[in-house]
Amino acid sequence: MWWILAGSLAMLRLHRGTAVCLMLIALGWGMIDKVIDFSGLLAIAGIGLICLIVKAGDGFWRGLKPAGEVLLLASAIGLFVHIFPGFNNPKIIDAVKVGQQSAPFSMWFNFDKAIIPFILLMALPTLFYRPSVYRPARWAWLLLILSVPALLLIAVGLGGLRIEAHFPEWLGSFVLANLFFVSLAEEALFRGYLQQRLAGWLGPIPALFVTALVFGLAHIAGGVMLMVFAALAGVIYGLAWMWSGRLWTSTLFHFALNLCQLLLFTYPYYLNS
Repeated sequence: MWWILAGSLAMLRLHRGTAVCLMLIALGWGMIDKVIDFSGLLAIAGIGLICLIVKAGDGFWRGLKPAGEVLLLASAIGLFVHIFPGFNNPKIIDAVKVGQQSAPFSMWFNFDKAIIPFILLMALPTLFYRPSVYRPARWAWLLLILSVPALLLIAVGLGGLRIEAHFPEWLGSFVLANLFFVSLAEEALFRGYLQQRLAGWLGPIPALFVTALVFGLAHIAGGVMLMVFAALAGVIYGLAWMWSGRLWTSTLFHFALNLCQLLLFTYPYYLNS
């Protein structure tokens, strides 16, 4: 089921009809496996109805589009923070220490977060791609790529991380979950939607930093150190999106940082920090 769900997200930019079919298969499978119960199905149906209203956008429905977009954004945020009932996301890793210096780590396969890109694409058709006016040089891209390990090394210097290599047996599950159900979902919300909308209202540079700040605040549960780290990472992801105009570019930067940390540093943080 989870590979089908990931496949639907991978196809969303390429062929929407195929993506929807795969999502429906994953949804049915999820109900059979009791990952989604009836209340979760009702929530998805209600969100789907709002999507249809927003997509119609003609005649009587045109006046409802702004309110519909607000409701879709609210639904995406609700799925992001897991407030909708009916999603029994399975815990795949339970308080495992990936290394001697690493804190215990748990991981879920989150069906609710995986729905976010579908919802926001209905709210904003340019979610996955918007032509960029920027043409950064190759050296600028190289510096942005190098900023990923540089940020992790800064976290080491500040005491939040330690260098510690790992190759856990559950790496495949981590890649699947983190790429599609974490990185893509979060980038769809923060860069694809929020930064893009703010760029139209405030301009691209203020939007970059405001979105990064909000992204940092979204990690408040992890403490001040994680908030600062996430905000700085948000600047990297925001630049990747701003320069390319492609959601998958910022998603790959996001995933690369998470994977680099897992393989080479304490994960999710230094136990004694």
